Amino acid sequence: MIVNKKSIFIFKLLGDLLLLNCAFLLSAIFAQSLEILLDRNYMFFLLIGLNLLWIITSNYFNFYDDFHSRNFPLQFVNILKNTVLQILVTVFFIFLAKEDLFTRYFIIYYSLLLIVLASFRVILFRKVLKYLRRKGKNIRDLLIVGDGEIAKNFEQMILTNPDFGYDLKQTLNFQKEIPSDLLKEQIESSINSLNPDEVVIAFSDASRKLIEGIIKVCDKNAVKVHIIPDYLNFISKRFQITSFGDFPIITARREPLEEVQWRFVKRSFDFIFSLLVGVFLLSWIIPLIFILSRFFSEGSVLFIQKRIGTKNQKFNCYKFRTMLPENELAEKFKPVVLNDPRITRLGRFLRKSNIDELPQFLNVLKGEMSVVGPRPHAVPYDDIYGKVVDEIRLRHNVKPGITGWAQIHGLRGDIADEEENRKRTRKRIQYDIWYIENWSFTLDIQIILITIWKMLRGKTEGN
Repeated sequence: MIVNKKSIFIFKLLGDLLLLNCAFLLSAIFAQSLEILLDRNYMFFLLIGLNLLWIITSNYFNFYDDFHSRNFPLQFVNILKNTVLQILVTVFFIFLAKEDLFTRYFIIYYSLLLIVLASFRVILFRKVLKYLRRKGKNIRDLLIVGDGEIAKNFEQMILTNPDFGYDLKQTLNFQKEIPSDLLKEQIESSINSLNPDEVVIAFSDASRKLIEGIIKVCDKNAVKVHIIPDYLNFISKRFQITSFGDFPIITARREPLEEVQWRFVKRSFDFIFSLLVGVFLLSWIIPLIFILSRFFSEGSVLFIQKRIGTKNQKFNCYKFRTMLPENELAEKFKPVVLNDPRITRLGRFLRKSNIDELPQFLNVLKGEMSVVGPRPHAVPYDDIYGKVVDEIRLRHNVKPGITGWAQIHGLRGDIADEEENRKRTRKRIQYDIWYIENWSFTLDIQIILITIWKMLRGKTEGN
């Protein structure tokens, strides 16, 4: 329901197709010359095919209308996917046409230009759109009617995405016990006073009669209505429908990493990626941190702590030491919170930049951890918060990770307020379980790219 969604889609698609054609022509000119390209006019059949391919693949990957891929790293992954397919088709065409000039250099130029130009379009378009929305251009007034987490989460999405083109006037949170006549009367009163363009109904559990009554009020006032269905939680990849003999079976939790081929893919990537990190990063950063730690505090460079791994197995988790030695050895468990006085000056920098987690690539090489997965809990943490969230053990069905789906959404570390920390922990574990049920190799790549992006911006801090 983004304002002018179809128009925005067309502008994005036409813009990318224009850039694709520019990348093709420029690559041909750089590789040989315009005269040679015009002489070999069959290359323009390839260009037409690449345009059609972009339209098909970009829609298949939800490049233009995926609400959950609003971060640039996620969109960049889609650009890479589309570019790879473009290159494969180009190579195949050149092979069939027995083309001997537009080969290696043309392919390299085309792939690089396409990635750069498409990335530039994504960044520029989003900045321009956000600027126009914030200036009040083509904004529609919105009223949310609902209760519980659905209404709250939808409200948060609207507030954090001004480029959707909505100005949230009010969220009417109603309890289920309120009489339907009184509810409709209050909605009509709000519509008359706020004059919204659209209303979103977001009840977690509402009768058909109540929904129809609200729609009737909106129709009476010529206000457009959208409904977030109350069965939304049951439409998910977590449910897998199969057959067992003559009986249909619905499996409540789908876990892709139960399949041996995907575990092999994930483990192979973990090993290669960690090996590269060890050779090119850890080989010099460990000695550097060792030297710096001599100036800031006493104690060892590495901090080793027992944590819970896959299948509830305990393992030694490696980190750069960030706290005073006497606090790290304390028997009573006390989670590290923001601005914790136990953290050293060097440790504060290591935590903010997330460099303190880098030694865990050694755990990945040993097979105890993965690059991406739920963060491993310290043993006392698992015991304490296991009393708060019953499903906490589901996290142990996969290897813990250095970074994860919860962490890139800002759910890393604890906070001082006990009740808020309990809510935060519940949400963090929900994100971990979602990751387990929706794992894919491309999702891991996206999480890694976002983690690197946040590290460069100093936006992560962990436990």
